[in-house]
Amino acid sequence: MLTTEKLYNYFLENPSISTDTRSITKGSIFFALKGDNFNANEFAQQAVDNGASYAIVDEAKYANERCLLVEDVLSALQDLARHHRKQLKIPVIGLTGSNGKTTSKELVNAVLAERYKTFATFGNLNNHIGVPLSILSITNDVQIAIIEMGANHQKEIELLCTIAQPTHGIITNVGMAHLDGFGGFEGVKKGKAELYAYLKETNGYTFINRDNSYLQEMCATAGLSKLIYYGTENGNTIKGNLKSSDPFIEVEWTNHEVSSTVKTNLTGSYNFENILAAICIGDFFDMEVDEINNGLSNYQPKNNRSQLTKTKNNTVICDFYNANPSSMSAALTNISSLSAENKTVILGDMFELGEESALQHEIIANQAVDSSLQEIILIGKYFFVLKDKLDAIFFETPTEAATYLQEKPIKNNLVLLKGSRGMKLENLLQYL
Repeated sequence: MLTTEKLYNYFLENPSISTDTRSITKGSIFFALKGDNFNANEFAQQAVDNGASYAIVDEAKYANERCLLVEDVLSALQDLARHHRKQLKIPVIGLTGSNGKTTSKELVNAVLAERYKTFATFGNLNNHIGVPLSILSITNDVQIAIIEMGANHQKEIELLCTIAQPTHGIITNVGMAHLDGFGGFEGVKKGKAELYAYLKETNGYTFINRDNSYLQEMCATAGLSKLIYYGTENGNTIKGNLKSSDPFIEVEWTNHEVSSTVKTNLTGSYNFENILAAICIGDFFDMEVDEINNGLSNYQPKNNRSQLTKTKNNTVICDFYNANPSSMSAALTNISSLSAENKTVILGDMFELGEESALQHEIIANQAVDSSLQEIILIGKYFFVLKDKLDAIFFETPTEAATYLQEKPIKNNLVLLKGSRGMKLENLLQYL
């Protein structure tokens, strides 16, 4: 049976990892993971034939001199990442939260990259497979790494911390996300606080939004001591205020010594705290004010997260990468505050809410109706049950909504397009 140390020697000679036979690169190592509907052991030899130096398998019948046998492929991948992490003598910032994880990660990276050679989680590779792959992508020339950690149940952040081994950490916020897996909001707080528990155990540094009472409470419960605060009040390491957010965010901030203002390309007042977090982390790592501001002002949002898009007929806030009640409410509050004359919201169902689903969809639908908007379009089976209760336009599927938008096109509006990833609301953008 192949040991982690022996596997690491193979990795040093072939430092490219693949878990998909469709993306094999010459000289890589293929890990034959299993899922509910697939067993990649069956494709291990194909991976080698396609150029992989080795494949890692956990079924003896597929093993040979280049298909190397381990007890469990996933555990082998995670253990390899842990071993590699121990060789890296650099700060690793562990980042999690209910909302804004990926945007915060990108902002922190944009700031730190102005001075340092950084590595940041690619896309949202933030789970039990993605985090090991991220760690194994960190090369010896990297000076600081930012690792995003996602979770939809308790003990997951705890596991990811054993792999990423963060020296610094931040929870962006806690909200009504993945309620089904976490077992309600208190479960969300408990699950996210696993990062605080790890930082307490390892004497790491924690960046905390002092304006967030939930984070304050979780921080106190964990007994953390190495705290770096940011927020809107005096007494924080970084104090900031939202100067403007119509439509792009402008932030005024001070680090006790220098006051500065930075204009960004981000929309959505809810991103203010994410920007402030990036400023705080940049300041902690001794960056100059100009470096921090350059990183923020040059950052261009992408991947349909708070992304302002001009179409032929409208201005669209593309925020359909994902959604939960907390982020949905914040997005509605934001569009209500903007100065556009005509505003439309198109909202899709929110997933993974468990027993809270019906209530949370009704709360969000009512908020939309009360927001003085030109038009409200609600899509999906969870919203659709409210069709006889509220003054809005309802569709069971995005396909039905697309037909409506073709027949009755929206023009000269500011449009918020937001829903859970599985709703695939990006398909509606072409009709706006």
